Amino acid sequence: MRLDLLVRAGTILTMDEARPTARAMGIIGGRIVGFDEDLAGCTADSTEDFGDAAITPGFIDAHCHTTWWGLGLAALDLSPARGLEELYALLESEMHRLAATPGVWLNGTGFNHKNHGGVFPDIKRLDAITGDRPLYLRHVSGHASITNTATLKLAGALEPGFANPVGGAVVRDAQGDPTGLVEESAQGIIQKMLLPYSVEQIVGALDAATARYAAEGITSFTEAGIGGGWIGHSPIEVTAYQQALAAGKLHARAQLMPALDALRGQESHAADAHGTGVGMGLDLGITAGFGNEHLSLGPVKVFMDGSLLGATAAVTEDYCGHQHNTGYLLDDPQAYRERVAAAYRSGWPVALHAIGDAAIDLAIEIISGLQEKHGPNALPNRIEHFGIARPDQVEAVARHGIAVTPQASFIGPLGDQFAKLVGPERQGWLYRGQSLLDAGVLVAGSSDLPVADNNVRRAMASAVDRLTENGLVLGGAAECLSPLEALRLYTVNAAKATGLFADRGSLARGKLADFVVLSESPLLARNISDLQVMGTFVGGRRSHARADTDALATA
Repeated sequence: MRLDLLVRAGTILTMDEARPTARAMGIIGGRIVGFDEDLAGCTADSTEDFGDAAITPGFIDAHCHTTWWGLGLAALDLSPARGLEELYALLESEMHRLAATPGVWLNGTGFNHKNHGGVFPDIKRLDAITGDRPLYLRHVSGHASITNTATLKLAGALEPGFANPVGGAVVRDAQGDPTGLVEESAQGIIQKMLLPYSVEQIVGALDAATARYAAEGITSFTEAGIGGGWIGHSPIEVTAYQQALAAGKLHARAQLMPALDALRGQESHAADAHGTGVGMGLDLGITAGFGNEHLSLGPVKVFMDGSLLGATAAVTEDYCGHQHNTGYLLDDPQAYRERVAAAYRSGWPVALHAIGDAAIDLAIEIISGLQEKHGPNALPNRIEHFGIARPDQVEAVARHGIAVTPQASFIGPLGDQFAKLVGPERQGWLYRGQSLLDAGVLVAGSSDLPVADNNVRRAMASAVDRLTENGLVLGGAAECLSPLEALRLYTVNAAKATGLFADRGSLARGKLADFVVLSESPLLARNISDLQVMGTFVGGRRSHARADTDALATA
């Protein structure tokens, strides 16, 4: 047998229980055909020998925001600023850069109030810096933004009788004047002035973003919300993905979650939609699973509450230091029940964003009820983030077979803020690890990029040590994972939670040849975050190579 590619390494961690390790792997047509002794007598068109390095299945990010991040790569990065004076200086410098382009928005990303003593910028100072230039600064959580008076005026937020949209607010001070902070769905009044982005812009963002994904060893990802709501960038966002794929500008496999707001009411035969004839979906009845191994549709994304950083996630007990504030749901509970049910009847699995335990209660109620009434759909149902989860909720998601996607990548940069907001009594509920696995819950690894970075090695290290920036072990040592379980989050578990394990998530005969080459085995490394990505392969083709790699290729 002649192989397209023969790969050798010191250790190949297959994550396949039937064959955990190997030293050689054969690939034909982008898929794995065998290991070690299976390859005796085989020749190959090409050979890659990575010496003592380790190979694992390609990493899967089960929840990220690729277009948002890709577009933001061209925006002003606010994350280095420490203290508002440094922030204002960055904005002043950007205004000088934009001086020759009147009318162009000043866009910034990566603002976190923790870097400024917990304080947000003063709108009067922002107005003095920016004048009549529109300003849009994204909070790192994605659930809030900061703007100036000129932008609020353009958005109509200063008009008499302006009312906050359901599930959001243009925040005002005690005198009723806007502070510049815009929360949750109210961001839509600003974004609608920027939307839709062109297909060309989105393709460029996907090219830039997924090239960086490849550099992190990511071979598959799930885009958590396209086509509608405040998370979408165009009503024809799928077109941009198709064009990026055709042009060779999509450097990882993509699963796309349509936002619930992108779905429309549908009427069909009375026997359809579980005997109701009505539901919500995409035109032509296209539903989850449609597509191919490179690009496919996933579950419907539904925002149910806000963010923990902004104290807008819906919780059952007050946030510490925020008396009588329990966050809020972004819509009426009955509206969620009805709209999610309409999508589910039409064949859509659902991924419900629920961070606070009050939102998780509603998410469990909705998903479990729909599963019991209608059975499963094509892909697993999920709760995204599962950020503040009570012990009874852990048991409930396990019992109902609901997958969850907590972000280990949050623990280092954001964990101290989280712990302060919930207090010591609830700290053990935050972004759980081992307690979920012990209960039998399917836990998928994800980044929620750009809320946290998508360095999977650093995320795995966080899942193992759970250390915050200030040295707190978030949730205690009992929530720490083993290196093997941490690796499973971003391979096997992420593939199962996205419904794609038949093709990816482990290295086995017949599966896609998606893998990452690491400088050392993550199971043996002293610090997983120090590992280097030597190369990334999608379907046996290199999507990333480190410039100084010592890998040898011979024809």
